[in-house]
Amino acid sequence: MKNLFLAGILLFATSLSNAQETTEESVPDSRDINKNELSINAFNLVAFGIIDIAYERVIDENSTWAIEGYLYPNNDDYYGDGFFKNTSLTGKYKHFFSSTYARGFYVNGFGMLSNGEYDIDYYFSEPSGEYVYETENYTDFAIGFGLGGKFVSQGGFLLDLNAGIGRNLLSDNSPTIVGQFMVNLGYRF
Repeated sequence: MKNLFLAGILLFATSLSNAQETTEESVPDSRDINKNELSINAFNLVAFGIIDIAYERVIDENSTWAIEGYLYPNNDDYYGDGFFKNTSLTGKYKHFFSSTYARGFYVNGFGMLSNGEYDIDYYFSEPSGEYVYETENYTDFAIGFGLGGKFVSQGGFLLDLNAGIGRNLLSDNSPTIVGQFMVNLGYRF
C-alpha cells in the first residue's frame, strides 16, 4: 500500500510539473514574437505641432530597421534655429546591446533626406527697424548616428527615447548639422 501511495504521488508530481512547463512555453510575451512597430514622436507633436511617425521592423533579437516621416506644417513659426526642415524621410538601423528581444539600450545609424528653408543672410532695415532674413530652399542628404533606449510592455506598448546628430553632405544652402530628439510612443504588433 505504501508503494502504491508513493507511486501515485510521483505520478501526480510529474504530471503537475509537465503541465507547468507546457503552460509557460505556450504563452510567450507578445513583445518577443511580434516584429512590427508603429510609433509617433509625442514630444514634437505636443511641443511644436510636428508630425513625426515611424515604422520599425525587427530583424532579429539584436537589430531593427526603421523608416521615419517628418512633416512640419507650421514652419513659419520658427522656434529658434532648430527647425529649418519642412519634411524629411529617414532610414535607420538600430543595434541593441541587451539580451532581451529588440529592446533596451541601442545605437543607431541613419540617413536623412530633408528639405526646407534656410537663412543664408540677414541685414538690419532702418526704415522698418527690423532684421530682414534672406532665405533659400534646400534639399539635402545627411548621415549620422544616435543613442537610445526602448522599453516595451508585455502587451506591446512601447516608449523609445532617442537622440542623434548628423551632417548634411550635398548643399551649401542647408544647415550643416541636423539633430534628432525623439520621445516616441507606439505599439509593437
